[in-house]
Amino acid sequence: MIADCCVSRRGVLTIGAGAALTGLIGEGLSTRLAFAGTPYTGDTLVVLSLRGGFDGLSAIVPIGDSDYYAARPTIAVPKASVIAGDGMFGLHPAFAPLQARWAAGTFGAVHAVGQPNPSRSHFQAMEDMERAAAGTSVRTGWLDRMLGVAGASFPMAGVAMGTSAPARLLAGPTPTVSMLTVDGFKMNGEDPKTPMMGTLAKLFDGAPDLVAAPARAVGQSLGTVGALPAYTPAATYPATALGGALKDVARLVKSNVGLMAATVDFGDWDMHEALGGAVKGQRMYDHLTELALALEAFAADLGPAFGRVTLVTLSEFGRRVAENGSRGVDHGSGNAMLLLGGGVRGGRVHGAWPTLAPAALSAGDLTATTDYRTVIGEILQRRCGLGSLADVFPNAATAAPLNVVSSR
Repeated sequence: MIADCCVSRRGVLTIGAGAALTGLIGEGLSTRLAFAGTPYTGDTLVVLSLRGGFDGLSAIVPIGDSDYYAARPTIAVPKASVIAGDGMFGLHPAFAPLQARWAAGTFGAVHAVGQPNPSRSHFQAMEDMERAAAGTSVRTGWLDRMLGVAGASFPMAGVAMGTSAPARLLAGPTPTVSMLTVDGFKMNGEDPKTPMMGTLAKLFDGAPDLVAAPARAVGQSLGTVGALPAYTPAATYPATALGGALKDVARLVKSNVGLMAATVDFGDWDMHEALGGAVKGQRMYDHLTELALALEAFAADLGPAFGRVTLVTLSEFGRRVAENGSRGVDHGSGNAMLLLGGGVRGGRVHGAWPTLAPAALSAGDLTATTDYRTVIGEILQRRCGLGSLADVFPNAATAAPLNVVSSR
């Protein structure tokens, strides 16, 4: 439990036991605040990080590739079990809650996605993916840079939901917030007898902008969240951490608080053993079911606002093509990304499929034919209204769009 409000040397201002404000301390503050100008009219971008190494080959099943079945004799998803199959790919049956979204074209996927210089280290691969600046000295998160380019100046523009720790995707000078829950977002120790926020405001009253900005941002954020009315979602979410986090993101979107981007984490994908068959009660099936139920509730809850939200999944790496002796799959590289939103061109699997023929693999892994930054870059330009991506993805090669989303 944090005793009171404090500012760390790393630029994190802690609000309470489950919240923190980041990005306002240090070099770059004045230039970032100067971006305030044209109101943001793009989509709210939701980045769902599937931590642990998501097995895209189990989720988006290459049923038309015979080498998939040869490589996974006991854990492959049978052709007869997939849903929404097109002859080449099919959805794992656990995605049944999202089948109607697939048919409607608002849920889709990109396969054989990867990043430059792939690593099989969880920490290194995720750090590289969230920094998205291979071959440069840039150390900020790409989502922080996106917010800066988009003109974010109010902390509620970028929120890491479901965590009390600042998200690495949002690392950098742009003001952002992390919170465990919307209802739990408050100054630690605040009550009528101990007005912590009032004391903080008086303490920095009249101080120079560089010093007072963090305190003002805390007050703005607390005031915005505190003014939100009680919330009754328009859909039933699963009683899970993921369901709770997505419910709070939907609440902020529908409340029009200025949310431009949000991050949510969903882990436990590191299935080296007992991945299981495509039936209820098996590890992969149940975890995908939890994901699908939460995503469907999120989409349904948004209602008309679904048209101005794009959700994309990221994972540090995929899994190896061949199953191991423990009926699981080890760390690999090429993977699948999932897309959900009103502007998504779904109902299909995008990307060039390299096949799973042994000669086509990269050291036993699915070969990545699409840089994940190409997918995100298209979303940023077509749905979020960004122009040049040079400041968001420095040193990234230009690639033709995949047409995964429509233009606003």
